[in-house]
Amino acid sequence: MKLWRDITIGFLIGAVVILGFREYFRSQLTAGISVEGISAQENPAQTQGTAPIQSSSQYFAETVTESRNNAITRAIKEVAPAVVGINVTQVREYRSPNPFWNDPFWGQFFRGRNYQKKVENLGSGFIISPDGLVITNEHVVHNATEILVTMEGGEQYHAQIVGADYYSDIALLQIHADNLPYAKLSQSDEIIIGEWVIALGNPFGLFTNNDQPTATVGVVSATDRDFNRTSEGRIYKNMIQTDASINRGNSGGPLVNAEGEVIGMATMIFTEGGGSLGIGFATPVYRITEIVEALQEAGGVNRNYWTGLSIQNLDRLIALSMKLNSTDGVIVTDVETDSPGEKAGFQVADIIIAINNQKVTNYNAVRTFLENEDLKVGDLLNFTIKRDGKNRDLELRLEEMPR
Repeated sequence: MKLWRDITIGFLIGAVVILGFREYFRSQLTAGISVEGISAQENPAQTQGTAPIQSSSQYFAETVTESRNNAITRAIKEVAPAVVGINVTQVREYRSPNPFWNDPFWGQFFRGRNYQKKVENLGSGFIISPDGLVITNEHVVHNATEILVTMEGGEQYHAQIVGADYYSDIALLQIHADNLPYAKLSQSDEIIIGEWVIALGNPFGLFTNNDQPTATVGVVSATDRDFNRTSEGRIYKNMIQTDASINRGNSGGPLVNAEGEVIGMATMIFTEGGGSLGIGFATPVYRITEIVEALQEAGGVNRNYWTGLSIQNLDRLIALSMKLNSTDGVIVTDVETDSPGEKAGFQVADIIIAINNQKVTNYNAVRTFLENEDLKVGDLLNFTIKRDGKNRDLELRLEEMPR
């Protein structure tokens, strides 16, 4: 009996203590203690009704919202106002079909004719200066008769082409407005494979529907992807590969890193049947910057260069006479006076065995290199030559061909 009495007394004491603490905390909350621990009595602004006490549900809702913000969302918010949709009216040339194309007799008399037709095209771009300079792909505005640029807020401007470079597929536009938001171009050539990137643009013309760019997220899948000169004659070098979704209309839009810096421009995709396979490529920002500077200064890129060197293949007789173990390479047969080749130190009978660390086996290798490097006036080439049985390195800077 004594045990049960002690238990009952202990239970009653505990209940009294719990009730006491509950009433104490209730009185404190009534006095104005908020979630942050600041009472209304300690904050005169709240007693005056100007700053109501923040409820716990509101506080936790704001905390959750804040936690959803990250580097990706901040980068999108920063760059999106500088992204534009581009609608273009182009003139394209077509050839009408020949109804007798498979007839060996009548086919020679009835040939298809060429005709021009206006078509609508769309793409993306991004502003790089507060006075309205816009970068996009050349193929977006190729043969354009009218270019209409749409801002995130719905404002529309007619744009003019400052300069365009077909080979690198880069164009610079101008819209006439001031104090525009503009994207920050990355100053670093270092791109990390696997880092997060965002592609912003106007896929399928969705920008026009609600004046807001579409954002897709992925990673850098690879860098320095080189493609030989395309059938259209364009040259894509050192491309950034990404799995961020790029579709029709994304061309010309920025590829942005997690710091909100433009590291490239969406340019091309791998496709089957016209659909995206999830493999896209962007022109790196340092190549864009180089081309844009030339477009601003001269409206184009000067590729009318010369070396002043004449070369030919090595054959067995030449190799034997020069005591060479191989016919790999090309021999310099002439160096023009006051030419880039002479200034670089070339001499007749030098054997060129590499250019920019690419092995030279014959004349065709040199021609292929020149076709796919997209060289221009001012570029520096590093040659490895063999002279008197020893290898030497020579630097040749391309100059404009004299008239």
